[in-house]
Amino acid sequence: MKKEESRFVQSNIFEGMVSIRAIINAIDNNISDRRITKVYVAEDKVKKRLKELSYIKARSYDLGYTVETVGTEIFEEMTIGNTHGGLLCECTDRTIPELGIESVKDKGFYVMLDGIEDPYNFGYAIRSLYAAGVDGIILTPRNWMSAAGVVCRASAGASETIPMFMCDGLDAVRCFKEKSYSVICSDIKNSVSAYQTELKLPIFLIVGGEKRGIGSDLLNECDKIVRLDYKSDFGMALSAASAASILAFEIMRQNL
Repeated sequence: MKKEESRFVQSNIFEGMVSIRAIINAIDNNISDRRITKVYVAEDKVKKRLKELSYIKARSYDLGYTVETVGTEIFEEMTIGNTHGGLLCECTDRTIPELGIESVKDKGFYVMLDGIEDPYNFGYAIRSLYAAGVDGIILTPRNWMSAAGVVCRASAGASETIPMFMCDGLDAVRCFKEKSYSVICSDIKNSVSAYQTELKLPIFLIVGGEKRGIGSDLLNECDKIVRLDYKSDFGMALSAASAASILAFEIMRQNL
């Protein structure tokens, strides 16, 4: 199978030290029940990765995984990307809990991403959302966490260290409204500029994919529909990852 096709395959192979550290941090902070089962090191990178290997081996004793050095060709066959630095790990699945009102902060910021067509874009969006201080990601049944290793690398580890919950869109809206959240959808029709409306916490933001957008059932339930105004005459939509990033930082700015 070609490497570019492998990104869409379910996989719990995580590449690179950033991903490995993110998984360990998530374990340490009780964010995820994912566990590392084995770390692989490419033999031609051992001398260059002595510091990282010292940490990896030290943590293996309390986390219960093994460390194995493998030939470079074998290692390359196991990877998808080229920025792994000679390190990867095999992991168990991560349980994504169902969203419940008890798991929602009183004055938080949560985001639902729906309809992103690529695991890399999904990861890029999560990276920005994490940087903007989002408290959690709400996943619909159709999401890219099956390709967790790809998402983790694209998100610079943020996908493993941010809380995630599974929920249908309408049920999520009802849950957040019960906690007195404003439900904000990103769309064009009947919208107001995100830069000219109040976006104060607590907020539940829903961003749809650029192809399908947000369903009318969700739009009918939201409190505000916001859009991103362009300076150039541009008749196309931004990618969902870009739109989510810009909106998240605008919300962050308004709540500093």
